[in-house]
Amino acid sequence: MSTPANRRAAGGIAVVAAGALALAGCGASDADTDANTGDGSAPTELSISTFNDFGYTEELLAMYEEETGIRVIHNRAATSNDARYNLFQKLGSSGLSDIEGVEVDWFAELMEYSDLLAPVPAGVEGRWLDWKEAAATDADGNLVAYGTDIGPQGICFRADLFEAAGLPSDRDEVAELFPTWDAFFDVADDYVEATGQPFIDASNSVLQGMVNQLTEIYETPDGEIIADSNSAVREAYDTVIERALPVSAYAGQWSDDWYASMSSGEFATMLCPPWMHGIIAGEAPNVDGWDVASAYPGGGSNWGGSYLVVPANGDNVEAAQALADWLTSPETQVKAFENAGAFPSQPAAYESESLTGYVSEYFNDAPTGQIGIDRAESVSVEPFKGPKFFPIHDALNQAVTRVFDGLESPDDSWNTWLNEVASL
Repeated sequence: MSTPANRRAAGGIAVVAAGALALAGCGASDADTDANTGDGSAPTELSISTFNDFGYTEELLAMYEEETGIRVIHNRAATSNDARYNLFQKLGSSGLSDIEGVEVDWFAELMEYSDLLAPVPAGVEGRWLDWKEAAATDADGNLVAYGTDIGPQGICFRADLFEAAGLPSDRDEVAELFPTWDAFFDVADDYVEATGQPFIDASNSVLQGMVNQLTEIYETPDGEIIADSNSAVREAYDTVIERALPVSAYAGQWSDDWYASMSSGEFATMLCPPWMHGIIAGEAPNVDGWDVASAYPGGGSNWGGSYLVVPANGDNVEAAQALADWLTSPETQVKAFENAGAFPSQPAAYESESLTGYVSEYFNDAPTGQIGIDRAESVSVEPFKGPKFFPIHDALNQAVTRVFDGLESPDDSWNTWLNEVASL
């Protein structure tokens, strides 16, 4: 999921039309140019709905039109929440695009309705990371989604603000500052004391980072809700309340103020999957201080990533499958990374010189391609996220926000969350 100002689409849905240009060597399956609607007639247009920024620029989609003669209409929701609402409102009936983007945090919800999705054609499976593909395989063994990006996290930081606060500013030295969460918060406390300014953008990003390092969070694979009994969740919540809130500029992300703050110097760090790079560069195009460190408190962590799915009752299923195949091929995934920092979910892409040698001029010439590979290889835990992960986690985010806003005490807000969990 994941550049610049395109990450956010004003007004909810933005429509991006395709033009021309050819992409040499960026094909997917042999069926691409012969894809049809199932009745033998080739469509002249296909629609795809995503959110935030998957890296599917006008130029990229124009390449597909040049290869196939099929124009791609791109509808982009402003947020993942908007996309989720639209998909579940229309799934199984009408009104969805030929291809729909799905975020990993609510993908398990969708898998409960996998029979409403067109399976990925034979021969395409096997090219994604094992855990990425396993999550998209239903109980009958059908792969029903095409993996797009993953979110191996590093630390984005303002080198100029670090230097002004008396902290190291070289990316390798900064990486050594954050071996653990305690070390991260100790540096944050020092920064706040030295500057009087917040250290990190949002406390809920810390909560996300911590729970993504757990094997089980709110549910077990057999469907048991453990949110209220999992001591690791309470520990993460308490840590966020006690240590993250005092050093955070905001409780949550994605507000207008949060976007604007990336260029104002209001905070110095962000927990940063590759897809976040494009957001920062787009919202703060004239800021010279941003850099990326290959580090993450407590080891590796994956935040985010998405899939493409084809509704089984669509009008252009076979053609949509061919487009989804093309959009998630290793070559196109590298293009999406170059466009928006959407880090490839296919190991074959990690051998591409376009990725291993990629340097971000915006992030002080950081080797963000290799950093992404290194951070991906550091991920040792991919937590189980069941069908209720999204509503439970969203409610816990709101619990943190209530404390941040002074609306409830930490214990009262936790108890409010427990009641919400019980209602599920």
